[in-house]
Amino acid sequence: MEPTLYGIEHSNREKSDFWGKNQFNSTFPVALACYMRDKGIKPVYISLSSDFEIVNAEIPFDDVFRTKLPNKDLSFCFESKFEPYQAFSREDIGGIDLVIKDTQDNFITPLEIKLTVIPDHSTVNDIEKNWGSELVIRPATTKYAALGIVQSIQERLEDVREIFEPVCADIQHWSNKHEIADKTPALVNALNAFEKEFIEYQKPLLMQPIWKTKGQSPVLDDNAFDIFVWSDFALSRLFIESAQGTAANITRATRSTARLARILYEISTQRKTNIYQIYTEMAFEHQTDKEFAMNGGITRNYMKSNRRHIPALGKDVLSDIILGGGEKLLSPERRFDQTVYFTLGHKQRK
Repeated sequence: MEPTLYGIEHSNREKSDFWGKNQFNSTFPVALACYMRDKGIKPVYISLSSDFEIVNAEIPFDDVFRTKLPNKDLSFCFESKFEPYQAFSREDIGGIDLVIKDTQDNFITPLEIKLTVIPDHSTVNDIEKNWGSELVIRPATTKYAALGIVQSIQERLEDVREIFEPVCADIQHWSNKHEIADKTPALVNALNAFEKEFIEYQKPLLMQPIWKTKGQSPVLDDNAFDIFVWSDFALSRLFIESAQGTAANITRATRSTARLARILYEISTQRKTNIYQIYTEMAFEHQTDKEFAMNGGITRNYMKSNRRHIPALGKDVLSDIILGGGEKLLSPERRFDQTVYFTLGHKQRK
């Protein structure tokens, strides 16, 4: 049997390209999701309630993939652009980790993918039920969050303008860190008002598969794999809440907050925005290849489900997901690849 991954029958990647250094971290999660979908195992959905509480509940994968089409009738396009969002930007919006289409090339939904390990360095010394995972967010994630939110509420852009205009119309230079720092509390308040008004429009954005090890060792736990899915609104709370009380300077969280507010304001008034310009002008002396990072001590407050420390799937599912000896094509200098390679290799030697 040709080396392959469960459920990925149609893709913009050849099967021989599933295993590369920067590819397996997105192809394996999709295969894991397809496997869970076919087995009827729902992921944990992290969403925001109307009173701004973080909610963890199960969600069907049909709602994550935004289609009832079976996996075999879907095309999984990696590092691709979700063309429907391009209508809101005068500049190229770039790609996202995964774009799901049907086999007739119709766009269905975009998803960002973050494969994370539990525990991370910040929680490994806590008791096991308090272990968490680090989440590193790149600019494409927040960019697609903003564009996805706009698509969801595009029929109510005048209502959006009324929320943001009192604050944003007074901003003379969005690239001026002193002006943005001064306006941060008002921008946070505007985003809070926006999300409270439009809470029912939130939708899945980020798929976060977790793999659990025995402490800091590379050995998989018996309960090894699961998937958490973040809504766009829930993910935004990571940086909006972190931005509160930081008005004296521009942190990464403050930067993400200001960028989101500006995109929503400009599209509500002009129906389009210069998204590349926003992300380059509003760097505020931080690196531009990373939006922000939150360690496990923070993310565990959002990933409240017991499935964070007792994942739903055992390590034996690896042999159901990685098919045809695909593990032999991995590059085991990377920690996850190494764990998979030696787990399956050890099983075969037995």
